[in-house]
Amino acid sequence: MQKYISLALFLVLIGCSPNQKEDHQLIEVKKAQKSPTIDGQALDACWGNAEWLALDQLWLGNAYTNDDFNGRYKLSWDEDALYLLVEITDDVLLDQHKDPLKLWWDDDCVEVFVDEDNSGGAHQFTHNAFAYHVAIDGNVVDLATDEKPKLYNDHVTSKHVTNDKTTTWEIAVKLFSDDYMDEKENTPKGLSKNKKIGFALAYCDNDSSKERENFIGSVFVPGEDKNQGWINADIFGTLILK
Repeated sequence: MQKYISLALFLVLIGCSPNQKEDHQLIEVKKAQKSPTIDGQALDACWGNAEWLALDQLWLGNAYTNDDFNGRYKLSWDEDALYLLVEITDDVLLDQHKDPLKLWWDDDCVEVFVDEDNSGGAHQFTHNAFAYHVAIDGNVVDLATDEKPKLYNDHVTSKHVTNDKTTTWEIAVKLFSDDYMDEKENTPKGLSKNKKIGFALAYCDNDSSKERENFIGSVFVPGEDKNQGWINADIFGTLILK
């Protein structure tokens, strides 16, 4: 009997492990019957079936007005990729660093955080999760396991169109498991119904400064230091594919 009690206590402790991500900001994502065309036009049927979600959590910088920045997004998926429609109202689009591997976070860019198996945990210099910085010129940057920035342009396809102060981004993200190896051939993971994915979205906004002026995210991050997404996948929300 004592053996069974000990086993039960062990299983309870494992279930309560602090290393296990606690799901929050659960979002159900509808499947696209037809893959969207990544052209920045937002004309695909999947976008008409998806709800707008807010991009309104200030992670870095001073308070901003709606005239300076306003953001929202939609999500969809199919077997091949996770799809994003991101609408950003911003009075200035700045792309001051032409080398995509230098100070990429200080230019205007969309940042997509994905954790393929929703496991949470540290990922700064691992591929337990990815933090894709999608630049205005289409380059996609994240930190590699050698602790240096690397282009992951084959992971993310994007196109954006700007009308007046509003920029519409369409983005397709392939998902890779945490055993991804740089400089090796890796196969994207297929997506399926009821799969959970760790996810957050953010925007680096810079109107005229050497450094980004605001960093606005989709997920509430408790505590003083809210710039945690590039290090800790525990702060990601959770997508449930439907």
